[in-house]
Amino acid sequence: MSATGASARVPALMTAAGAVGLGATWFAAGAARFWANWLLWFLFLLTIGLGALFLVALEHLADVRWSVPIRRTAERVSGLVVLTAPVALIALLALPVLFPWTWPEAAARPAVAGKAAWLNVPFFTIRVLVCLALWLLSYRILVGGSLRQDRTRDPRFNIRARRFAPAFMAIFALTLTLAAFDWMSSMEPEWYSDIFGVYVFAGSFLAGLAAVSLAVLYLRDRGRLSRVRFDNLYGLGGWLFAFAVFWAYIAFAQYLLQWYGNLPEEVFWYKERIEGDWLGLALVIGVLHFLIPFLVMIPRDAKGKPGSLGRAAVLFLVAHFLDLYWLILPAAGTGPLPSWPEASFALFFGGIALLWLRRAMTIGEDMPVGDPFLAESLEYRL
Repeated sequence: MSATGASARVPALMTAAGAVGLGATWFAAGAARFWANWLLWFLFLLTIGLGALFLVALEHLADVRWSVPIRRTAERVSGLVVLTAPVALIALLALPVLFPWTWPEAAARPAVAGKAAWLNVPFFTIRVLVCLALWLLSYRILVGGSLRQDRTRDPRFNIRARRFAPAFMAIFALTLTLAAFDWMSSMEPEWYSDIFGVYVFAGSFLAGLAAVSLAVLYLRDRGRLSRVRFDNLYGLGGWLFAFAVFWAYIAFAQYLLQWYGNLPEEVFWYKERIEGDWLGLALVIGVLHFLIPFLVMIPRDAKGKPGSLGRAAVLFLVAHFLDLYWLILPAAGTGPLPSWPEASFALFFGGIALLWLRRAMTIGEDMPVGDPFLAESLEYRL
């Protein structure tokens, strides 16, 4: 068997084995645990894809040069947004299981009943469909246009993309905030945080950057991005370093404000996440999401060295997954220690994501060859 065939067979076997585990989870572990894990992986893959798409739009908005050679890789990773669209539609079936505002007794809870105009199944579904439509439209404009430019060499795409980028920033801010509040915060509808959307944005952009960094290093090691140098990698490392600090700041600010306010309708959310084994997981997230990568990437050269950049990117992806686990699973009544259901979902969604990204890495050229600024960008120096 060829190396290419073997590389496709492994994720396919992962997906098949995971599918068996998903069925067993439904019957043996219950619907709540099934849908909690489904929601976890949906949001994990979605936030990676949106983070990568945000990076693509940011390049056009700021008209930067260092990232043009690696923009196609970010465009490919952002395709996870397309993959998660059907996953999101299936996740709507989780509403009556995981979301208390859908239960008949919700009317007897004043804090929940007061949000009934917003938290109801028809309006929730409409918001999900609108968000999906806007994400897919943005992907088509930013990524589809870039792929067409490979063939047409039409420089007008850069102008169109730069004009659309500010609109995308507004779309991104609104829809990601809606997704954060709808899919995560509303699992415990009495709780509310003004900066929860910003917190999710910080983690999403970090995860997108990390996934793009790993994909760039993967292609570079195989000679497909051999012209990508330290100077280009340094840009990715610099953004990772900066947003590690930003994520830590937002995470601490949200906790500090609610701890200081000490309002019962707020602190219960943190209380259930910092008791018992959940506290240990919270500390692990802080170490992996901030402390270790921050210390690793302080030296200037570490931001552009493939080894240190790759290790930091892996840490950020693991930490982002654990962060979403910490946000979602307590609301579903699941303990912090994973077991075979979590492993089954990891095999299933991990295999599907690897197959999707493997196919994405064959779409278009490895660099946006139609971009008029590519030659200049390949000569970029810090």
